[in-house]
Parts: sequence; structure tokens; C-alpha cells
Amino acid sequence: MKINEKNLSAYSTSTSPVDKEGWLCKRGELNKGYQKRWFVLKGNLLFYFDRKSDKEPLGVIILEGCSIELAENDDQFSFKIIFHGPNNRSYILGADSQESMEQWMKSLACASYDYMKFMVADLQRQLKELEESPVRVSLQVPNNQTSQKKESGQSSPQPPPRGRNNPFNKPINNHQSPQRKDIVSFRKTFKELHNQLGRPILRDRNEWRFGLMKQELNTQEPLITL
Repeated sequence: MKINEKNLSAYSTSTSPVDKEGWLCKRGELNKGYQKRWFVLKGNLLFYFDRKSDKEPLGVIILEGCSIELAENDDQFSFKIIFHGPNNRSYILGADSQESMEQWMKSLACASYDYMKFMVADLQRQLKELEESPVRVSLQVPNNQTSQKKESGQSSPQPPPRGRNNPFNKPINNHQSPQRKDIVSFRKTFKELHNQLGRPILRDRNEWRFGLMKQELNTQEPLITL
């Protein structure tokens, strides 16, 4: 993967939306001690800075192909970013409270592109199920209210119709005016409209271009004069 460090550094401090930011303790790769760093999460990129006011990050973690897990047998409120595969590094981070640790773990777990793709597919599946299943609305009225309405002659409320129809596709009735009847009954496919309107336009355009060429030929001086 090729990364443009200059553009990446500019993006880390740009005005683009920030998903989460705050202080975390990061455990070093060689030095096993913890160092306090300012972390900024933007999409699937986790930047970390030495100070909050720094203009360039110390590094960036690309949250793809990884999992977020609790750091077992380690300091309190710490978790790991584990990258799967051989020779991949794992990052150990520590928060200052249980609530902060849980918030960071949830945000990092939902930051990857694979997770977003999975969520979009799941939402599309739910939408398809809703479109295929009929909508049922029922109103339950207590028995005492039902008896009172029967005595007073009032009917129980009915749910409004749920179906939606295109007003331009409604069947023609006898109450419509002749002009409106002609407009509503006018239905043609795109191919029919193209043949009906496009061909005359193309013919007129060709005649206009032929007229221009003929006019230019008439105005040009002859190459040979006798």
C-alpha cells in the first residue's frame, strides 16, 4: 500500500469530521512502558499525536483487517488492536476509566470499511423484507369504549389506507374533463418518444448543417479563373 505522508498529515489536522478524539496511553513496541498520546479517529484512520496542539501526527493506524479485544493480564482499562496475519503488530492502548475504554472499543470496532459494508448489506436486507411483507395495522379498543360507541351510534376508528399510488397512473373516470383525459391517457415509452421527437430534430440539424456548407461553397473564390 502506498501512502502519501504529506496528504495524510494534512488530513489528520484538517476540518474534516472527527468521529472520536481524546487521550489514551499507548504501549511502545520496544519500550514496554506506556506513553500518553492524543488520539484522533477519522473514518478508518486512527492518528496519534504527542500533544493535542501538534500539526503533524506521530503515526497512524489503519483500522482494516483487525479486531478490538480486551488486553488480558495487563493494566486496568486497557485493550488491544490486533492485526491478523504473520508478522503483524498489535497495539495496546489504555484508557482512564471503564466507560472511556468501552466507548473507544466500540468506536474502533465500527470504523473499518468491512464493518460499514456489512451494515449496509444488513440494512438492504431489512428494507427488502419490509417491502415484501404486507403492512398490517390494527386498533384495539377497550370493551367499555366499544359499548359506549355502539350505544351512541359512533363507529370505531379505522386506520387510513397505507397504499400509495402515482396520481398520473390513475384510471380515467367520467368526471375528468376532455383536456385532462387526453393528458392522462398520453403514455409512450422512451423509445417511442425518441423516434417521434429525436428523428425530426436530427433531420432539421442535418439540413441546417448542409445549408451552411452550401453557403460557404458559394462564398468562396474559385481556385482558377479564366
